[in-house]
Amino acid sequence: MRILRSVRHKSCADGSFMKEFLLDAPVTAGFFAYLENFGEVEALRNVGEGFYKFEKTDWFSIKGMNGDTTVEVRFKKEAMDLTADFVYLLFSSYREGAADLSLLKQREQAIERRVKERLYGL
Repeated sequence: MRILRSVRHKSCADGSFMKEFLLDAPVTAGFFAYLENFGEVEALRNVGEGFYKFEKTDWFSIKGMNGDTTVEVRFKKEAMDLTADFVYLLFSSYREGAADLSLLKQREQAIERRVKERLYGL
């Protein structure tokens, strides 16, 4: 699955930066299950059947509806330059079925150190 382009973006009142991405294929429940390897996924049944939210604390969140070709990504503005490429990598690396996540996990760990250093001085 690939991100084709950003169709809308804006600065939000909570300090985050939102981008709506157009995808080359619809998101699936399997995609959100894959994202569980990198953060917390929640099915928001009160919003509608098939609506999901993914949260990677201090990085970004992704919201989307099963079957849609657009998703909303909210970046933590202070770390967006460090984490935006990882969003593209998550989408382009997704394949149906079992996947080898070792390279993605290595990349995630390297970025995590830089994000913590920037946000918390650790």
